[in-house]
Amino acid sequence: MNSTYASSQKAIHWAVFLLVVSLYGLTYVADFLPRGDPGRDLVWWFHISFGLLLFVLVVTRIGLRLVRGAPDLPAQMTRLEKWMAKVTHFLLYALLAAIPVLGILLTWYRGQPLSFFGLITISAPFAPDRASAGTIKELHSLCANLILILAGLHAAAALWHHFVRKDDVLKRMLLGARGS
Repeated sequence: MNSTYASSQKAIHWAVFLLVVSLYGLTYVADFLPRGDPGRDLVWWFHISFGLLLFVLVVTRIGLRLVRGAPDLPAQMTRLEKWMAKVTHFLLYALLAAIPVLGILLTWYRGQPLSFFGLITISAPFAPDRASAGTIKELHSLCANLILILAGLHAAAALWHHFVRKDDVLKRMLLGARGS
């Protein structure tokens, strides 16, 4: 087995990271703008478009993971550590898929069309429903907060492996790092 991820997997990993941070940042930018402000609408338009891009990249990443797999974890990791790594990765993938799906549903339950940078627009397939939109918004926000916590733990574990354990766990995902 290869000791590093494929370059396509690495590129998507870092693109997803940048998108998640950007999407989270856009929500805070929108909070500074009053409702009805065209700038706020533009921020949400970008948030939705980037969220759809995130969904496409996550589906692609999951497909690549299924086809190409992942490098073996270091032999010196305990069974518990390996299990925790697998559970964390599963939860990260699940949240990364759920958040955009919830965002799509939220947009539609608000009665708004779904637009991907104005190139593709899909009208809501059902009537607006404020109660459902409110519930979905809460779930979307909860999952977004959970992904930040989980991604933070994921990054801390990678840094711990690099600086304390001094193994190649972090290097497997760095752009430009080559495996065997």
